[in-house]
Amino acid sequence: MSYSKKICFTALFTAMNVMLSMSVFSVSVPGGHLYFNDIIIVFASLILDPISAFVVGGVGAFLGDMLFYPAPMFVSLVTHGLQAVAISLIRGNTETPKFWRVLVGVIAGILIMVTGYSLGRAFIYSTKEYALLKLPFQFLQAIIGAVIGLVLYYYLKTTIALYFNNQAKEKVKSETVSENEKSK
Repeated sequence: MSYSKKICFTALFTAMNVMLSMSVFSVSVPGGHLYFNDIIIVFASLILDPISAFVVGGVGAFLGDMLFYPAPMFVSLVTHGLQAVAISLIRGNTETPKFWRVLVGVIAGILIMVTGYSLGRAFIYSTKEYALLKLPFQFLQAIIGAVIGLVLYYYLKTTIALYFNNQAKEKVKSETVSENEKSK
């Protein structure tokens, strides 16, 4: 991926992460909200390098919390940042990673997110009960984000590959037709 494309994707996914950190795009649950920004974090971490993934995950969640609910913004920076870096590093830097690497990376991301937010909530709000109340919903948020992020990754990867393969075939076909016309 070229440098300019990487910057554009990083900026786009960071903005989407901030947007999905709004309570408008969340579901109310006991003890807070269930946010959908994990979908973007997982998806971006699977297609970007670790530094760009950290910007999308950590900085995007930090900015979203800073704008809409500032108490856990540093917890979000560290937790989602580590989640994104872990997914990106475990996935590896190959163009087509093996499925098991992607799956292990996403599972590691789930565990990092749930652990980070549980510890962060216990520290910020000084109560273990609040962290335990939110724990099942943290797992739910992480699993929803992981599943939809994986589906998007594999669906878009296949769709984009098919699109570019069809374009390449059409280009070869048009070049062949033009060569045949020249030879006449």
